[in-house]
This record gives sequence, C-alpha cells and structure tokens, in this order.
Amino acid sequence: MELLVQLVTGQLLRIACYAAAIVFISVLLNVLNQFLFYKKNEPPVVFHWFPIVGSTVSYGMDPYRFFFTCRKKYGDIFTFILLGKKTTVYLGVEGNEFILNGKLRDVNAEEVYGKLTTPVFGSDVVYDCSNSKLMEQKKFIKFGLSQEALESYVPLIEEEVNQYIKTSGKFKGPSGTIDLAAAMAEITIFTAGRTLQGDEVRAKLTSEFAELYHDLDGGFTPINFMLPWAPLPRNRKRDAAHARMKEIYLGIIQARRQASAQPEQNKKDMIGNLMRCVYRDGTPIPDKEIAHMMITLLMAGQHSSSAISCWILLRLAAQPEVVNELYEEQVTQLGADLPPLQYSHLDKLSLHQHVVRETLRIHSSIHTLMRKVKNPLPVPGSDFVVPTSHTLLSSPGVTARDDRYFPNPLTWDPHRWEARPAEVEDDGTDTIDYGYGAVSKGTKSPYLPFGAGRHRCIGEKFAYLNLEVIVATLVREFRFYNPEDRTGVPETDYSSLFSRAMEPATVRWERRTECA
Repeated sequence: MELLVQLVTGQLLRIACYAAAIVFISVLLNVLNQFLFYKKNEPPVVFHWFPIVGSTVSYGMDPYRFFFTCRKKYGDIFTFILLGKKTTVYLGVEGNEFILNGKLRDVNAEEVYGKLTTPVFGSDVVYDCSNSKLMEQKKFIKFGLSQEALESYVPLIEEEVNQYIKTSGKFKGPSGTIDLAAAMAEITIFTAGRTLQGDEVRAKLTSEFAELYHDLDGGFTPINFMLPWAPLPRNRKRDAAHARMKEIYLGIIQARRQASAQPEQNKKDMIGNLMRCVYRDGTPIPDKEIAHMMITLLMAGQHSSSAISCWILLRLAAQPEVVNELYEEQVTQLGADLPPLQYSHLDKLSLHQHVVRETLRIHSSIHTLMRKVKNPLPVPGSDFVVPTSHTLLSSPGVTARDDRYFPNPLTWDPHRWEARPAEVEDDGTDTIDYGYGAVSKGTKSPYLPFGAGRHRCIGEKFAYLNLEVIVATLVREFRFYNPEDRTGVPETDYSSLFSRAMEPATVRWERRTECA
C-alpha cells in the first residue's frame, strides 16, 4: 500500500513538474516574443506575462483604470490581449471618430456582438442580420420614438412610478430603506412596458415575466462572447426564457391578427406598427421577427435606464442638498401645487436635466464599444496600421472622464453643465443618415453616453425623458439619504457587461411632509 502511495505521489509530482515547466516556457516565449518580434507598424502591445490571458484580468476588474494607466505609458493607441484576441484601443475624440464612424467595409459590429446577442434577442434581428436590414429595423422602431409619442409618454411614466410607490410595498410608512438595484429595475421595466411595448405586454409584466426577464438577462455575460453555446445553467435558463417570451409575444400578435377586422384592435402602438411595416423588398415583417424585435426593445434599453436611475438616486442620497434643489426647482417653475407632469414642463427643469446628464457622464453603463477590423486600417497622423486580425475598442467614457474637458472629472457636480464649454456639447449639426433617419455623428463631443455612428442608440431621447420623469416624480414624494454606515456612493461592479453599482446599493428615504 505504501509503495502504491509512493508511486502515485511520484507520478503526481512529475505531472506537476511538467506542467510548471510548460507554463514557464510559455511565459518565457511570450515575453521574448513581445520584446524581440514586435511590429513597428502596429500599435504597441501592453506588456503581459501570460499568453491568451494577457491583460484580461486588469481590464475586466476596472476598465477605466486600465485605460488611463495604459494611456500614460503607451499613448492613446495601444493593443492588449483580451482572451487571446489582439484588441487595439484608440482613446480620445479622434479614437471615437476613427472607430465609431468607421466605414462599413472596414469595421464590423455584427462579428463582435452577434454570438452574444442572438441567443438573447433572437434570430434575424440586430446583429443576426445584414447591416442594411438592421437599419430598416431601426427605422421601424423609430415609430415609438417620434416627438408625438414622446410627449404622450410623460403622464404614463409618472403614473407608473406613482403606482409603484403605492403598491410595491417598498415605501410603507414615513421613512425606510430601499434596495435600489431591485426597485429601479422594476420601475424602468414598468415604464418601458407601458410606453414602448403596449397594453397587453404591460399587463403581462407580472412575476412570471420578471423571472423570464431575469433569466434572459443572465445571457449577457462576458464568457458568452466566446462560448454562447456552452451548456451552463444560466445559458439553459436563457434559452428557456427566450422561448417562453417569444411565445408570449407571438400569442399577442396572433390574437390581434384574428381580431384584425375589429377597428379597435388596430392599435397604434409598437406591435401594431411592426405588424403594418414592410421591408424595402416588399416582404412584411414575419411574426417571429416582430417578437424578436419586441424582446430586443425590452432588453436593450432597460439595462441602461435601470443602472443610471440607480446611480442617480445613489448620488442624490450622497448629496441630499441637491434633492432639495430639485424639489424647489419644480415648485418655482411649475407651481407650488406641483401639477401632473407634462412634456412641456421638462424644458423648464434644467437642473433635472443636468442631474441625468452628469450621472450619464460618470456612470455610462457601457464602458467599451468594439468593432472587428475587416480591412487593414492606417491610423491618420501615425505610422500604425491595424491589421484584420485585431478587434478595435473605443471607450467614450474615457473622454467623459478627461480633465481636459471636465475639470475634477470624477466629482459628481450637475451644476457644471450650467456653464459647460461649447465644445463639450454635441450640437447635432453634423448629421448623417444610415437609413433610419438623420442622426448626429457625435464623435466630436467628449460626451457620448449613447455611442455614435450607425450604431448610436436610437432610444437616446426616450432614455433622457424616462429618467427625468422618474427622478422628478420620486423627488416630489421623497428625500433621500445615505445609510448611516456609508459615505459617498458604492464602487462600480464591472464583472458583467454593464457597469452597475456594487451591491448592496441601498438608500434611506423619507416621505415629504409637504406632500402629506
């Protein structure tokens, strides 16, 4: 028996030695390769010890710290290894222009994001179709983002927030503590459901739908960039949730088609609009694609609104004097009786706008935007050429945290927008039409929380409106403070694809006596 133990132990030691030797040799070769075989016409590579892993851990833990550290050493253009892929970063407004306004033949988003988004959104939409088809789909979706539609959404959003205050059970009594991550996720999905989705969908936003949304959301994990098909528990839940949510939407669509002879069933909401839309080649949108577009509409914008509304309340709780300023602004501009909110009121509430804008500046939910290089790309003003084996990475959040544009950039100060430099704002005069209406190129601005170029978020105006109305409604009812055991705001959790507040993200609330 002792002899057997010795043999096994010896074998394990030999295996361990071989493994250590392999790791040592691979690290040595990797380091030598970086120093001896670098290509002068390509951007400098961030030094890393381990092949394949590269700088993945440093980048994943805190992307902004990683970017600023690398910028000091390598400049605005550098390459790092992300899970074995050479990823070239180009920071600053020039980098945003180079990448986000790159020509379609040179840079491609579908090859980067398609594997991740298709299991969540569904087939034949967004990044699972040609770019020309995606542009048509964006044009169809803009129906729900027209000026007339936006104006009609304000009272609906206010009503949803007030209903949540009354019925959720999270605002009982004169004061208490609330988990913002959960509460704001619910509020924003209710407001989006009521406005962009239609009455039938809003009626189905119950516990089952919330669970489906949570399971589908679980598909947005970094590992699914590489292994979307992996038989992981969360991927199985993702696929089951997608199938069930698709079934729900198809049921609504089919019920409408069966009742199409009744005029009252021809509703002027998003589903009704998509049922009437036709592609340029004369093909009506298949019901399956309508369902997938509705899932996309629900999922794509909700992350950002949920995360940002959470950050807004965390910031207000850390600076309760701003909450008082917001309340006083409403009293001064709208009247002491605080009438129901209307679209025309929003232009009068400049501080509310600044609070949203300042929070988006620091806490933009997406910290990086990637494109696959399709043709060798010379970088203007340099000797660099980015080869087709690389992925390009832009980070508009870096310019938003750059003290050349925003003094004391990490200080949350909504009042800075009252006297902002003209060059900070995107004035919208430089526009382009990619097939779904004129949009601002936007890359000349260091403030791009919704991206730029052909993939700029088309829900930008809705996001601002939704956030402003949610904040205005909550400020009418409550004051907010930090929990006694916390100063400032929580750290940022970068472990998922979306930058969220590290949990627990809680605040204390106190009902206003003015309202009582």
